[in-house]
Amino acid sequence: MNIKNIFLGFISLLLTGSIISCNSFLDENPKENMSLGQFYKTAAHARSGVNNLYSAGFMNFYNANVYAGATIGWGSYLSGLFDNEYKGQEVIVQYSQELTISEANISGQMNSLWRDCYSAIGRANTALKYIPTIDDPVGFSAGEQESLLAQAKFFRALNYFHLVKVYGDVPLILDPYESLDGIYMKRTPTAEVYTQIIKDLKEASEVLKSEAFTKNGMRVSKTTAETLLADVYMQMSGYPLQENHYKDAATAARNVINSGKHSLTKNVDEDQQSAYNILRMEDNLTEYIFSKERTTSTSGFTSNWTQLSFPVYAAAWGIFKYTLTNNAFSPMPTIVNAYNPDKDLRIKERQFFFNSYEYKTDSISKFKAPAPWLYMDEEAMFETGLSGKDFPIYRYSEVLLTAAEAIAQSEGVTSEAVGYLADVRSRAYTKQTKEEIAAELTALSKDDFIKEVWAERLRELCLDHKIWDDVQRTRMYPVTSSDNKGVVSFVNVIGAKNPFGATFQEKHLLCPISDQELQRNPELNQNPGYETKD
Repeated sequence: MNIKNIFLGFISLLLTGSIISCNSFLDENPKENMSLGQFYKTAAHARSGVNNLYSAGFMNFYNANVYAGATIGWGSYLSGLFDNEYKGQEVIVQYSQELTISEANISGQMNSLWRDCYSAIGRANTALKYIPTIDDPVGFSAGEQESLLAQAKFFRALNYFHLVKVYGDVPLILDPYESLDGIYMKRTPTAEVYTQIIKDLKEASEVLKSEAFTKNGMRVSKTTAETLLADVYMQMSGYPLQENHYKDAATAARNVINSGKHSLTKNVDEDQQSAYNILRMEDNLTEYIFSKERTTSTSGFTSNWTQLSFPVYAAAWGIFKYTLTNNAFSPMPTIVNAYNPDKDLRIKERQFFFNSYEYKTDSISKFKAPAPWLYMDEEAMFETGLSGKDFPIYRYSEVLLTAAEAIAQSEGVTSEAVGYLADVRSRAYTKQTKEEIAAELTALSKDDFIKEVWAERLRELCLDHKIWDDVQRTRMYPVTSSDNKGVVSFVNVIGAKNPFGATFQEKHLLCPISDQELQRNPELNQNPGYETKD
């Protein structure tokens, strides 16, 4: 088929395809088909177009697959710090662990990631162009048009942020495709892409409601945009750009903290009502700054993450409402050994992980490797076969850790930076007071303090799949030991060996562009190290 016909079909899909609305899972039938003649003529069309962005592109990467895990976890596999029992079938896992990924052997996955992000960007671009032209004063509530435009800017920034982290330079497209003119675009330098991301997020932040995401109808708010902006500045400060935006990151993180809209979930006890078990079970906590929303009430919007909380063989017990299970994100010893078992609540059984399960009154099965208890939904596993548990994309604990690192980098080890790190650690280190923890941290040098933040990010955010982002930006790889659990050191990732014996090269810090995309767009060039050898 002619490449232009393929691209025209893609454009047609973007403009006339099914627009999925997720404004409210409970209040709205989330499907509306619009022809070109009807496109963006009413307030309802504007809402549908923007609401679709909550379940498109990057947001789709949080959809769990019982075999492959989830797209958001590909970086976790590339880090070598997670295993998947189905890696013989899901070859992206095995190739990542072996560090043998190429433009050919994971072309399908890379093609899907690229296509999905640009599809969402295309929808955002269309919304940004046409929502201002809609004259429907009765249909829009006060300020709604501006809010919808701000949300579209947020999602355009979010998808570009993911693309630029995965691929580096990518084509920067800011207008909807409505003709064949200019369909072949060269890769835009990473710095320029980041400039646009920052512009979108700042403009969105000025308009979005100052409220917690969970108190705002699960709609992005000012603190959501500021949190993403802080993350963007942190990535820019590290590799590959190495632009010093730590002060900007600290400002954005402080804006979230000082808003008073978010708080850490507290421990009620150190068992089923620990903060981590509350986070596992509840969706409406103010610790959540941004989540992928799921529901059991609307077909196609349920979550499969709970199926990833048991090993494959457990499905044969016949006690679950699901027919398949798979420990698709099994932590390697490097992660497990990062926790001090005498101090850290997160490594206790049935907090972040679990190692065994009683499936008969007289039989307890001990797993071959730890499984993520944090993904466990007992009601879904044993009663309904449907999980509506949301998946966190940003939590307040991450903002505190971002603030701690950014302040230390730009201002030194201040009491404020120490306090933010101590807030996160003291929730896990229940045998120590926050003041005792802060006193230990205050004595550290700037370099050692920053590494303590990195270690805490590894412990706190590993099941949120933030590890690879940190490796990319710091170029430092975590090292732990079973003889000294709870201590994390860091080595240069270039030349480091992962737990599977493969050695990281510089090329591995970016993924290859797929063969299909290179064939579709002759203006694209491959990332260094992945070029096809003649």
